[in-house]
Amino acid sequence: MLAAIRHHLSTLPAGSTLVLSFVGVVLLSVFAAAASGYYFLAALPAVFIGGYLALVDFKPIYWLLIVCIPFSTEIQLPGGFGTDLPTEPLIVGLMVLFGLFVLSNLKSLSTDLLRHPLSLILMLHVAWVATTTITSGLFFVSLKFLLAKVWYVVTFFGLSAYLLRTDKDFRQFFWIFFWPFIIVVLIILLRHALLGFSFQGIHSIMHPFQRNHVNYAAALALFYPFMVLMLGRYKRWSMPWNVLVGGLVIVLLAVYFSYTRAAYIALIIALGTYFILRWRLMRYALIGAGAAAIIGVAHMVSNSTYLEYAPNYDRTISHERFDNLIEATYKMEDISTMERVYRWVAAGHMTPERPIFGWGPGNFVNFYKPYAVTSFRTYVSDNPEQSGVHSYFVMTLVEQGLPGLIIFIALLVVFFLRGEYLYHALAAYPKRQTIVLTVVLSMTVITAFLLINDLIETDKIGSFFFINLAIFINQDLFLRRQRLSSSVQEDA
Repeated sequence: MLAAIRHHLSTLPAGSTLVLSFVGVVLLSVFAAAASGYYFLAALPAVFIGGYLALVDFKPIYWLLIVCIPFSTEIQLPGGFGTDLPTEPLIVGLMVLFGLFVLSNLKSLSTDLLRHPLSLILMLHVAWVATTTITSGLFFVSLKFLLAKVWYVVTFFGLSAYLLRTDKDFRQFFWIFFWPFIIVVLIILLRHALLGFSFQGIHSIMHPFQRNHVNYAAALALFYPFMVLMLGRYKRWSMPWNVLVGGLVIVLLAVYFSYTRAAYIALIIALGTYFILRWRLMRYALIGAGAAAIIGVAHMVSNSTYLEYAPNYDRTISHERFDNLIEATYKMEDISTMERVYRWVAAGHMTPERPIFGWGPGNFVNFYKPYAVTSFRTYVSDNPEQSGVHSYFVMTLVEQGLPGLIIFIALLVVFFLRGEYLYHALAAYPKRQTIVLTVVLSMTVITAFLLINDLIETDKIGSFFFINLAIFINQDLFLRRQRLSSSVQEDA
């Protein structure tokens, strides 16, 4: 009997044995689930497929991660830790798979990516995070921050750089992210519509997709340049073109109804960045921004001038109408704005104590209250949700010291200066030029948000920060290869 079965299997076409094996696994899993009552056993075939795909080709798993980003939700774990599901397990799994792939193909993989100036600065950034983790005031809190940084960089930067190299890859990435992104936006808009698009209602409709309306607005705004510039890839009135026009209208409405001042300003800055690139004014814009920041900080610190801006505790309130919030902002009576100032002032007092190594990654919230100035205190200063300093630049200064801030600023400065150069150098390759413009404008939005928020360590924003870097570097490497090829042909 067994001999007959073996003979029959040997006569089947190639690949049939694998299919039959999978069918056997499905039947056994269903039978085991029904017989034991442990119904999770029925999911074993999915695990089987996932494991097989991961070993044979991890690109489908990467696309699954991209699809899951808009749907992911933040889960709080015991001990004060949290994770994003289902994205973080996928990020870690892909990091391991990609690491094994790199180790097994060391001789055949190009090192051009690692030798790029932006890659070197990024690796220096991670190395400094590791250094300040060792000197941290709370080592295990900083270690979690470091681990998250590592798997974000390996997966969203390293793996993305390996997979998103061609224009076809870029378009595939766009559409795979676009559809789940639009679905989530429509769900949130529908919920908001049922509440009459009220300003107060925006706070209650984000779960489970976003932590708050600021993160939501940042995700909307950073992807908007992708949609605008992708529109030029398709013939007018074609199906993709119509879909993109509809998507642009939907997302623009969502940005408006997010009632997030930072999103409006970030998109305006992105529009200005387009003209800065076109007119080759990037170095002047960066010098102006740096000078303004230095002069502003020097003015506030000199003779403790910042104390003159202390708010009236009884008048720093939250608002139920957006127009009231705008008015309160310039009157220094808005609670969210003044709470930021409260924490920035605390950060200013913390920095001189540990100017080089900082207090350790992720540790601002654990040490800032003794350094706060009570005259800047607001109704939400008890901070029960344990949120951070609300400025990635200030956070980096406090937690990683002055060297950490300099490294991070250097990463952005080199990116934007090189972006201007690449935009013009790729004029002979319009599709590549559009890709560079897209990621530069997207990074402009992210950078604008980082001025008053801590967002890189979130999967919906941090993912695009590193993916943008990866896509950008690939365009630079493409240009280098084209020039090298032309040079070789001329020599021949």
